[in-house]
Amino acid sequence: MLSFLLHIIGNAIGLYLAARFIQGVSWTGDLISLLTAGALLGVLNVTIRPITKILSAPLILLTLGLFIIIINFFILWLLQIFMPELIVQGFWAYFWTLMIITGVNYGLSLAKRDNP
Repeated sequence: MLSFLLHIIGNAIGLYLAARFIQGVSWTGDLISLLTAGALLGVLNVTIRPITKILSAPLILLTLGLFIIIINFFILWLLQIFMPELIVQGFWAYFWTLMIITGVNYGLSLAKRDNP
């Protein structure tokens, strides 16, 4: 449960940082809606992502894993549909937003691993 809460917070921080620093990404909501978006992104990653990875396994193998980036774009696009406060415009905005969210979650998982 603690791990999922850390991912929610990591997703929310990543979305905030992307909206703050990436051109083409904006967030118009408050802190509660940002945490809601983080939770929804976590739920989408747990439910939709495995299904899309299984269905697109041949493409993932054919592209040596690069198709996972398209799956991640799809998940972020779904989040944008469910959360109208989030606006992401353009390929590079999606790419860098995903890189920031991944980096924040990776950093939080390393911090959790170091402190039992």
